[in-house]
Amino acid sequence: MKIAVLGAGSLGIIVGSLIKRGGYDVDLIDVNQENIDALNQEGAKITGFLDVTIPVTAKHPKDFDEKYDLVFLLTKQVFTEASLQPILPFLHKESIVCTLQNGVPEEKVASIVGRSRTMGGTVGFGATWAGPGVSNLTTEVRTMKKYAFDIGEIDGEITDRIGRVKEILDTVGHCEITPNIRGVRWSKLLMNTTFSGMSAALGCNFGAVLKSSDAMKILANLADETIKVAHSHQVKLELMQGKDFEFLELENQSEIPGKLDFYNEVWGPHANLKASMLQDLQKGKPTEINYINGHVVKKGIQANVRTPFNQLVCQLVQEAETEKRVPDFEENLVKFNKFLNKNVNAFN
Repeated sequence: MKIAVLGAGSLGIIVGSLIKRGGYDVDLIDVNQENIDALNQEGAKITGFLDVTIPVTAKHPKDFDEKYDLVFLLTKQVFTEASLQPILPFLHKESIVCTLQNGVPEEKVASIVGRSRTMGGTVGFGATWAGPGVSNLTTEVRTMKKYAFDIGEIDGEITDRIGRVKEILDTVGHCEITPNIRGVRWSKLLMNTTFSGMSAALGCNFGAVLKSSDAMKILANLADETIKVAHSHQVKLELMQGKDFEFLELENQSEIPGKLDFYNEVWGPHANLKASMLQDLQKGKPTEINYINGHVVKKGIQANVRTPFNQLVCQLVQEAETEKRVPDFEENLVKFNKFLNKNVNAFN
């Protein structure tokens, strides 16, 4: 089987190189020539909670020269169409494109490559770009090995081909097959709207959010809005990392302290992780905020469900993106607190 990892960034380097180490024929695809050269000449270097260098083959899309049976899509959603169009001539009728992107990208991917060739998936570990050919694993290895991936067919069917994809991803860490990829997607979306959203809006890693009682009050409301919007679209969140995220829904603000142990247990192992959206802000690149917190806002509008906290996160990240700066933790935390205090009665 010929495999491509489309998007050799922080996650793509780890996924692609560990699949390669597992004995599969895989190309890491990227548009950054410096990254491609480093990967080919020096191998894929994983640092952080892993310390390993793995020889890999990396290519630019202009150098495609053979058909791919399986493509793992790991580009940002803002680049979905631009990244998939060049590979279309190098897919065959039975090819699979398994999107491991953030947000809920399956319908967009299916509109480009065809529904029958599309498979959905989520990644349960984090990484930070550390330079050309280098990725820093920011999730503990035992957590990655236990909760690396969830994958599913769009229609929920358990197929032979999804079993084959699972075997490949198991070389990275445990891959779970789900009949409800939509529910898993919304659970992962909650993980992104909360800690990734706050990491980007405050300019810090997940651990700094966990340590701030003020930040956690905001984060608890982001989770609550995400769950309520999911329910309004008849989506029940699936278990992720063995946890039922439905528990995070709020009846009132006084329930927040009772949720904190849950957050620390699930996100504590990811404390060193810095959201990819924050990494983008640091590089002056466009973020995926419109596909993460913005997706909750969009779906909330459709169902007439209020999402003021997700709207504020979008606003703060978009302002930083426009001004090409990294948010200041204290400055934006003051803005969050003023917003919460001003509206506290409305949220009870």
